This record gives sequence, C-alpha cells and structure tokens, in this order.
Amino acid sequence: MDLNRMGEILDMLAEELPEEFYKDLNAGIVLTPEIKRSPHGDDLLIMGEYSRSNLGRGISIYGGSINSAYGWMSEEQMTEQLREVLRHEFTHHIESLAGERGLEIKDEEQLRDYYNSKKKR
Repeated sequence: MDLNRMGEILDMLAEELPEEFYKDLNAGIVLTPEIKRSPHGDDLLIMGEYSRSNLGRGISIYGGSINSAYGWMSEEQMTEQLREVLRHEFTHHIESLAGERGLEIKDEEQLRDYYNSKKKR
C-alpha cells in the first residue's frame, strides 16, 4: 500500500479514538516508511512502537514493516491491521499513564513463547 494512502487511513483510524486517549501524547503518531526488525531476530518485524523519553510520549507506526508483512491484503484488510496496531500502541500509552505494564508483560511473554517454540524445532 502506498505510504500516503496508509497515512490517510491511519488519520481516519486515529479520529475513531476518544480525545482523552491523546492526553500527554506530545510526540504524536508518526508513520515512517521504515521496515523495523526485532532486536531479538531478523524474522520478526515491529509494526508499531510506543515510546517514552525526555522528548515526550509518542507512537511510531512502521509502514515498511506493515507493507512487508501484509502488503498482499486488500485495503479493507490492511485497514483492520492498521487499526489493531494503532490500538495496541495506544493501550501501551494508556497503561503507561496509569503506571501499569499489563500489555508490556503480555508482549514479553508472547515473544518468549515464540522463541521457545522456535528452539524446539
């Protein structure tokens, strides 16, 4: 999918979310053409990322990763994937504001399970 079209869809999906979700998201949502690989192995792509730093809180969506993994999908299917990624990253943001780590822990467990299952092959 063209990155411009992906950005239009991402804007539409961002508008679906309540205004309160954007509290302290001062670095906003950034769509990048980057293909980002997991530091844990080249076979895993990172679709999105929530970050907190002295520069602020923000969400990065890696359009290159999404196209690499889902580029064969229809626009409707791709929209659902983008919605899932965006909401996942917003969940990290909201949990961070609340001092929670539930999704972060779940992500770590899923990654550990993935690599454990890979070792058994």
